[in-house]
Amino acid sequence: MEAGRIEIGCQGWNYGDWIGRPGMRAFYPQGTRPAEMLGLYARAFNTVEVDSTFYAIPSEATVRGWRARSPVGFTFALKLVQQITHERELVDSDALLVEFCARARELGEKLAAVLVQLPPTFDASPARAAALRRFLDALPSDIRFCLEFRHSDWANTKTLAMLNERGVAFALVEGPWIARATAWQLAGAQTLDFAYVRWMGARDLTHFDRVQRPQDENLRAWSKLLRDLARRGTHVLGYFSNFYEGHAPASANKLKRLLGQATTDPDDLESQPSLFS
Repeated sequence: MEAGRIEIGCQGWNYGDWIGRPGMRAFYPQGTRPAEMLGLYARAFNTVEVDSTFYAIPSEATVRGWRARSPVGFTFALKLVQQITHERELVDSDALLVEFCARARELGEKLAAVLVQLPPTFDASPARAAALRRFLDALPSDIRFCLEFRHSDWANTKTLAMLNERGVAFALVEGPWIARATAWQLAGAQTLDFAYVRWMGARDLTHFDRVQRPQDENLRAWSKLLRDLARRGTHVLGYFSNFYEGHAPASANKLKRLLGQATTDPDDLESQPSLFS
């Protein structure tokens, strides 16, 4: 990972609502097939968060396919499987963790990080705190991990120190679980060389083909924080949910423009086919 670099992408790439249709331009050109989506996405963004790995550990063939169909320099962040985080709540999960990490390593240099998203019910009770410590101690050192807490018990410097000691990032999330100001304070105290950011939103939208609730002021504030992190030499990975504004590619491009980064828009994807479809 390159120090001071900010990489922005989306939480997934294979959404039918992103395909344009007569009279409605979205992100992908009209007629885009599912097999073409990753290659087209990779022309606009150089990193993606994979949501499907939350539901099941992918096969070797699937992971190798992602690697083969993406260009040099493109990276994937994988969500840890829910069987570990939600069903077992980190307990008795060593074998599953070993299997998941073996799949993740199939990406080679294209593996950006693994996101461990814990459920809102995972509080800081003694039993869960002990489970978390055991889980952290079992994490391999050759993969970058970040933890997303959805219970405010964990939003404190004690938690951050525990993660910093083990080289695990505290995920910074725009969402209802932990106050933004608290997350930003913890971001300033994080001592790692990388940060992981997620922009979420209320899950009340039913289509994802356009921006439906602009968050421009919020994005301007986040862009300042990301610049501050980058100036400290932190490599930032950030991913947008469709639920944040209604259309993740547009949100990601908004932030890239605020950061002074070049963007690839739907017109650009329409004019030239993907080299990796």
